[in-house]
Amino acid sequence: MKIMIRGNESIAYAFKLARVKVVPAYPITPSTLVPEKISEFIANGEMDAEFVPVESEHSAISAAIGASAHGVRVGTATASQGLALMHEVLFIASGMRLPIVMGIGNRALSAPINIWCDHQDMMSQRDTGWMQFYAESNQEGLDLGIMAFKIAEDERILLPAMVGIDAFVLTHTVEPVELPEQKDVDDFVGEFVPHYVTLDPAKPATLGSFGFPEHYMEFKFGQWIAMERAKKVIDEVFAEFEQKFGRKYSKVSAEFVEDADIILVTMGSMTSTTREFVRKLREQGKKVGLVKITVFRPFPKEELVNVLRNAKVVAVMERNISFGFGGAVYGELAASFAKEVKKPKILDFIVGLGGRDVTFNTLQEVVALAEKAANGKKVEEVNWIDVNKEGVLKAEGLQ
Repeated sequence: MKIMIRGNESIAYAFKLARVKVVPAYPITPSTLVPEKISEFIANGEMDAEFVPVESEHSAISAAIGASAHGVRVGTATASQGLALMHEVLFIASGMRLPIVMGIGNRALSAPINIWCDHQDMMSQRDTGWMQFYAESNQEGLDLGIMAFKIAEDERILLPAMVGIDAFVLTHTVEPVELPEQKDVDDFVGEFVPHYVTLDPAKPATLGSFGFPEHYMEFKFGQWIAMERAKKVIDEVFAEFEQKFGRKYSKVSAEFVEDADIILVTMGSMTSTTREFVRKLREQGKKVGLVKITVFRPFPKEELVNVLRNAKVVAVMERNISFGFGGAVYGELAASFAKEVKKPKILDFIVGLGGRDVTFNTLQEVVALAEKAANGKKVEEVNWIDVNKEGVLKAEGLQ
């Protein structure tokens, strides 16, 4: 059945279809509609779950940990400063190996205050031990939300997961989404069976106990192994999902790359605009390709190296910035090629921060610089696109 829903609702429907039992949440723009829709489902008797309103995002993730440790399927949602407020507790969820799934309305971090789209919020949590998925559309938000539970709860993994949907571009935009049948999702995801000791007053146990130096590293090594294993499990779940529901997913997807001199790398909703732009360039005879990253954690370095190694220039377009270096995707992609003899020139393009539109004009500027680099001319490794550079330089006293 196809319905017209907003991106936030796609996450809420994913939780409903996965039969989540506990949803602790605190409202924050632009993800507030997720818990609102969940509370509506519960009030109408459409969802057998407990909605837990709390006083902050810190409390939301803490309650999620308590519920998951009790042995039930748990989901929550947040964005931006709310996710930042959760930061210290995110490590606990991962360290305790609790398969919580969280929908993120990807939004810029303050200051200045901004409620629009970029990926800085999730990128700032990339070392917390959570898997990270980025949706291009509302359909992907629903599908990735469902698959995230199956992946996170796999006994080889047992790690929490974030599913990012771009603020307003997806969270508040209505798109047609195909809802799978409940019985099919039940067959696909299955009932939640905890593979760890759960909290039970009748059988007292300590979870997340003190870790002395003699043992702490072994716990972290276990998490590292689980994240590495996740690569294979994600492929398995994606393949099973395609077989059952007919929609294909991969950690990295590519178009027009076989003969491409320049390949644009994207994540999230700007992929749709970039795809149309690349198709128009192809009609003009330009050898430009597109690679979309759907899974950022675990980072799909093997797939990216295989699909990008024959290009002359790889242009990474990203909605985040790691001050003092460049974009996070650029840094990890460059590191992935460290041992490769044959490698492309990798350029970083900071675009769309704070909800600034990524347009054909933006992409044209990216491609122009990439073509310049492909012809052997000097181009900066990190490039800010569609920004008032002269105004900023003047304000900083550099002009």
